[in-house]
Amino acid sequence: MNRGIIITSFGTTFEKTRKLCIEPVEDLARERYSDDLVLRAFTSRIVAKRLKDRGYIVKNPTEALEEMKKKEIKDIYIQPLLIIEGVEYDKTKKEIEKFIDANEDYNVKIGLPLLAEEKDYESVIDALQLEEYKSERALIFMGHGSYHEADRAYARLQDKFEKTKKDENIFVGTVEGAIGIEDIIGELKSRGIKKVELRPFMLVAGDHAVNDMASDEDDSWKTILGKEGFEVEATISGLGEIDRIREMFLEHLEDIL
Repeated sequence: MNRGIIITSFGTTFEKTRKLCIEPVEDLARERYSDDLVLRAFTSRIVAKRLKDRGYIVKNPTEALEEMKKKEIKDIYIQPLLIIEGVEYDKTKKEIEKFIDANEDYNVKIGLPLLAEEKDYESVIDALQLEEYKSERALIFMGHGSYHEADRAYARLQDKFEKTKKDENIFVGTVEGAIGIEDIIGELKSRGIKKVELRPFMLVAGDHAVNDMASDEDDSWKTILGKEGFEVEATISGLGEIDRIREMFLEHLEDIL
């Protein structure tokens, strides 16, 4: 093996969405870089533990780096399947720094997440291939959000939508970030919108998409919007299901190779 490639993500306990959204990116990397060793790593220790309890073992980034070391692969490239340069991205960088401190003769680089450069926002909007959302109809994306300063990426994406789709009703909200569903409801009402489609703006359609967005629980976005009088439809699909999004991650990997 010439080089090592580690495809990292937060991870998911949902097998179906893992196969739909994570494994295809890994498979693309193996196909494109057939002379290199490609490994998977999940950054969430909680997700990894839950999977381990089910008998399914997934490495974390440090364990994947150690696996590369065992195989004497010293040129290692990590591509995170993350949306923003937030907490998980910082956590991975710290793991890399710790590994390099103990292994100074290793070359380890990390690629950018999905939304990092100006061109990424335009590419994502093009990749989504959205139909029109005009008149009484709106589309709301649910992002994860973060207390990290990188949360501003969602507001930046909203700004891009307003500039490129200025006559359409497209909104970006977050579960744990600055822009919540309550911030969007007022705008929906002011525009006289009656019908709303919900979609996750996340790599995988996992727990947040299924429960926080589309379930019948009292605090789900679907329920909250329904109580406000909107007709709500929810689409359960992760960004990792979109071919062009997968390619964007591989382009960020190519940038560091």
